[in-house]
Amino acid sequence: MSIVVRPVSPADETQLLRLNNAAVPAVNELDEAALRAILSDSHLSIAVVDERDLQTVLGFVVTFVAGAPYDSENYRWFETRSDDFLYVDRIVVADGHRGRKLGQVLYSAVFEAARDARRREVFCEVNLQPPNPGSLAFHGRLGFSEVGQQATKGGTVVVSLMAAQVAGR
Repeated sequence: MSIVVRPVSPADETQLLRLNNAAVPAVNELDEAALRAILSDSHLSIAVVDERDLQTVLGFVVTFVAGAPYDSENYRWFETRSDDFLYVDRIVVADGHRGRKLGQVLYSAVFEAARDARRREVFCEVNLQPPNPGSLAFHGRLGFSEVGQQATKGGTVVVSLMAAQVAGR
């Protein structure tokens, strides 16, 4: 399989919504309007696809820079602490395609975008409750470390708030 990273297009929305909602509780559930809103306000939204089938999304990532009109509790936590970051709101890889390094491909694009935007750090969060040990290990391998924890959604979710330095900035 030869992987291509490309911008998300409006034609991808149905696939993104399906992939996103299949990944709950690792990411929060969205409806069509919420997905369109985050995509329109994001700094960068990219998809990873097979070059032989550019229309089928195998994974995606949505990012925001500081100062975005985004009302996520976790994004706001980071925004009160820095104005020099790229925030990964969600990264999703389709079932059946995990373990093929697609997440690393997406994060390579994220760090490249952070360098291009002259951002010092990349921020994200990973669920501690409900637990997501695979994602914690994955982010640790990429150089992320915990900078805080936060209970969200009325205390039903606890996240590890994580940061990684952008090399070569």
